[in-house]
Amino acid sequence: MSKSMFVLAIISQKGGPGKTTLAVNLATAAAERGLTAVIIDLDPQANAANWKDRRKAENPAVVSAPPSRLRQTLEAAEQHQADFVVIDSPGKADSSAIVAANYADFVFVPVEPHMSNLETLPGVHALLQATTDKTPPAFVIVNKLHPSATTQAENIKRMIEEAFPQIPVCPFHLSHLDIYATTQDSGQSVLEAEPKGRAANEIQQLYKFTISQSHKLENSHVKNHKFAERA
Repeated sequence: MSKSMFVLAIISQKGGPGKTTLAVNLATAAAERGLTAVIIDLDPQANAANWKDRRKAENPAVVSAPPSRLRQTLEAAEQHQADFVVIDSPGKADSSAIVAANYADFVFVPVEPHMSNLETLPGVHALLQATTDKTPPAFVIVNKLHPSATTQAENIKRMIEEAFPQIPVCPFHLSHLDIYATTQDSGQSVLEAEPKGRAANEIQQLYKFTISQSHKLENSHVKNHKFAERA
């Protein structure tokens, strides 16, 4: 990964699909690799900030900020030489999510495998199109799949791709495992609680996928410091 700061936004139109779960675990995966990781918590519920309050380790840092202060918060993160920043946005498609996507290099859209979740994807796509600069690359990530649903998982991903082709589907998913919830309560990540467990393997795969996307952005010269350009 280059020395440039990589900014990942996690957005959705509904509460509960696992935005904070993704944020804290991906940021911790970056921290475990020696990167300086920061989570910017835009959600008024402050779930990521509350997780940090229960946590002993310093990395990743978590900063609560209103959407109106996102640019300044990103500038501060860069000044402190952050490498990997995750924006945890509120669970609704409003101006907060647009702001988060506007400053992101890359976007994850977590959804549960239920039609009520999937039907929000056109709205999320419209939100991404509303960004003031080039629309950031985005992937749907399916969360809370049954742990034994290997074939079903691939069928669900294919169904989403066919029914909602506006946003591509990440090849990796997260399972419905208790450890994702219990580590939120203890201020840990699944990588720390069960480093050789299934959830840890899922996060490792997803982190590697995320980093591969950051490399593509760098190689295509798309990546830039958007927050600095929009003062």
